[in-house]
Amino acid sequence: MVLYKSNASCCYYVIAQCVVVSSGHMIDLLSTEKELVTSLKSYIQAEEDKLQQIKEWADRLDALSAEASQDPEEFLGHPVNAFKLMKRLNTEWVELESLILKDVSDEFISNLTIHRQHFPNDEDQTGAAKALMRLQDTYQLDTDTIASGQLPGSSLPRSVLTVEDCYDVGKVAYSEADYYHTELWMAQALKQLDQGEPAAGLDAVTILDYLSYSVYQQGELQSALDFTKRLLELDPTHQRANGNLKYFEYQLAKQKQAEGEQGGRQRSETRGRPADYLPERKKYEQLCRGEAVEMTPRRQSRLFCRYHDNGRHPRYVIGPVKQEDEWDRPHIVRYHDIVSDKEMEKVKELAKPRLRRATISNPVTGVLETAHYRISKSAWLGAFEHPVVDKINQRIEDVTGLDVSTAEDLQVANYGVGGQYEPHFDFGRKDEPDAFEELGTGNRIATWLLYMSDVQAGGATVFTDVGAAVWPKKGSAVFWYNLFPSGEGDYRTRHAACPVLLGNKWVSNKWIHERGQEFRRRCSLQEAH
Repeated sequence: MVLYKSNASCCYYVIAQCVVVSSGHMIDLLSTEKELVTSLKSYIQAEEDKLQQIKEWADRLDALSAEASQDPEEFLGHPVNAFKLMKRLNTEWVELESLILKDVSDEFISNLTIHRQHFPNDEDQTGAAKALMRLQDTYQLDTDTIASGQLPGSSLPRSVLTVEDCYDVGKVAYSEADYYHTELWMAQALKQLDQGEPAAGLDAVTILDYLSYSVYQQGELQSALDFTKRLLELDPTHQRANGNLKYFEYQLAKQKQAEGEQGGRQRSETRGRPADYLPERKKYEQLCRGEAVEMTPRRQSRLFCRYHDNGRHPRYVIGPVKQEDEWDRPHIVRYHDIVSDKEMEKVKELAKPRLRRATISNPVTGVLETAHYRISKSAWLGAFEHPVVDKINQRIEDVTGLDVSTAEDLQVANYGVGGQYEPHFDFGRKDEPDAFEELGTGNRIATWLLYMSDVQAGGATVFTDVGAAVWPKKGSAVFWYNLFPSGEGDYRTRHAACPVLLGNKWVSNKWIHERGQEFRRRCSLQEAH
């Protein structure tokens, strides 16, 4: 298309040419119009392609939502589904927004803007990736098992991680200088890419760059050199890789010279996981997998089930509760069918709008704060808030015989995929004299832990000092004393909540304090009794 200047002489010239050679000029105009029509069709095709992309996106999410809506908690209980939800809302919906903005859709953008305030952010997506790695370590799962969605105990259709998903998990590990997991997830991404899986905007060169550096950081020079050579086969001009090639060859030659005939250093099975060398961490993970439970047959024979009426309590003389010994030292008991489904659903209903990242009591200041080792969301419910909460509190008092008027409010916690609480004590130790000072009710004498859901896999409560594991059972509660009758802390009660592998774990706990128990659990002069 030709643009003409608007001065008079040029206008006159154009008009003259049009009059004299009109047919030729008209042919040119037809050609110009044809170009415009072709351009217009290209624009329409581009719009249709864009709309088709949006339609395919909507159809895919519609099918996914239909599957998820059948049982949202079970669906999100699968760690891959949880990760992909975080990734979609944090990353992919933003990409869709950019696509829509090419042809402004005010209604959609307005709606998206309103809802985006509730979307997960980068930190949430990072947390979901870390949850996958935490599950991988605790339950000894390989990346292929997770990426293929073939988790033990899962009855859902397989949810898979794409090349880009695995790469993103690896990048999260890399950003944390966790080169052990960087290697595992980048290797998985490369494996899937080598198998022919498409990956838009991601190539083997990028993955190999991360792989070579991550294995180098773990002291594996030969592997780093091999990955670098493969990278250079694909991109001979890669500046960093060319520099690394010379450096790795030089360092490897020095290493071999120093080691002599022994050759390269053998790869360690646990390299990159310093936590594995901590005995408690190892014990914790073993117990979470159902291993290393330290209960001999002789001790097992002394554990019983019984009907419990708490000394012929009026409420339980006719209908006693079912009590089971879970452990002997310390004595941990479970009360079965202690809360009804209706009551549990009401507690969840009250708690859901108020769920926030769970906190712990700072041992120095006594102030409640979040901690990396407690990953769950919790809410506090007072007895005055609903008759069901008051009823549960009264039931705890009736069954245990302890005064709950000085206890903390009922804490409701939801451990989603990967949710955990690493080994800790519920009571304040001697080096934490101000742990519960602001409450003015003394130390936490006992813990009541109510399981409000079954968990498909994982989620056990484990006692690392004595090698005990208690598994969630909906409607049951476990109870133990944190203090000896002397008031001294029972260090055998150190416990942890294992990561949830599949499903959702709902619990509520009641921390009962010393004040008010003077005549209900009398003191002993012996320190450890």
